[in-house]
Amino acid sequence: MRSRPPARTATTDRHAGDRRRRRTALRPVLAAGVSLLITSCSPAGSAGPSSAGTSVADAAASGRVYVTNQLDNTVSVIDAGTNKVVATVAAGVGPEGIALAPDGRHAYIANSGSALVSVLDTRTNTIVATVPVGASPSGVALSPNGLTLYVTNGGSNSVSILDTRTNRVAATVAVGISPVSVATSRDGAVALVANSGSGTVSVIDTHTRRVTRTLPAGRSPVGVAVNAAASLAYVANEATAGVSVLAPGTSTITTTISLGEGPFDVALAPDDRTAYVTVLGPGAVAVIDTHSNRVSATVPVGSPGTDPFNLDVTSHAIYVTEQGAGTLTVIDQKTLKVIATVTVGNSPYGVAVSPQRT
Repeated sequence: MRSRPPARTATTDRHAGDRRRRRTALRPVLAAGVSLLITSCSPAGSAGPSSAGTSVADAAASGRVYVTNQLDNTVSVIDAGTNKVVATVAAGVGPEGIALAPDGRHAYIANSGSALVSVLDTRTNTIVATVPVGASPSGVALSPNGLTLYVTNGGSNSVSILDTRTNRVAATVAVGISPVSVATSRDGAVALVANSGSGTVSVIDTHTRRVTRTLPAGRSPVGVAVNAAASLAYVANEATAGVSVLAPGTSTITTTISLGEGPFDVALAPDDRTAYVTVLGPGAVAVIDTHSNRVSATVPVGSPGTDPFNLDVTSHAIYVTEQGAGTLTVIDQKTLKVIATVTVGNSPYGVAVSPQRT
């Protein structure tokens, strides 16, 4: 039986890569027991055995939220309307980042422990392909048309570029040291990579598949988001406890926003007016007005040690994984009130929200 990692305090704070290695080290070798089968889930939002679940037709009628569980080697599937777990799917070893295709039909999962990307068919909740990539893959991002997937390989200091039509690696690009996350611009022209080990952001030209600029950031940049115009990038620096606002076209830091202990992930609202940042130390989400570059609100999502890690944002809600608590928190974007807390698997990491289908 695996024990949960101890609660993190200010004196035990670690570099993001160290945190993942510490928790990965607690994971026994589960790969041998992982099958590509879906397991049913229990009602009331817990990811255990249960009754029959929802049908594929029902699943297509509403949005879904997908959460990777690092130490369970699974993905929790949550109904966005009821905020209940409806399925648990076996993935690879140490699943971290997850991205959904624009049509919501496939999810792409980076498995840090098995150096694979799993492709999940969201209509049947089954893994339909696995793609070998570099060492310790972590972050994933799709091009706007969904035809290309970018995968950060923290152990290889590279980004794998996958063709989603063939599910094969089309190219590998060398970047900085220990890349953690990646974000693509909405026009698909560039991909930005946060390199936690070198304190930089690599800008990849997606046409030439080459790094065209290396931008300075803070210490241990782990999260990155880019606005619609690709004129500004927001970088969460865990060790410097702040968010760097970068101008990719000029390779300059325009400002730094102080947040306190351990910012980890950053995501922009669909209208780019607000940035949301998970803050590990106090267990909160910081809300930043992108016009003034000031913190306008802070939303508590748990006590210290909850470890809010990654988040995804829709026009209505903010979804936050809490690695230390084993939960997903749902925040109303207008009121900034917590409206649901969903129990998922052990050590939840990545989250992605599918569009509602009618």
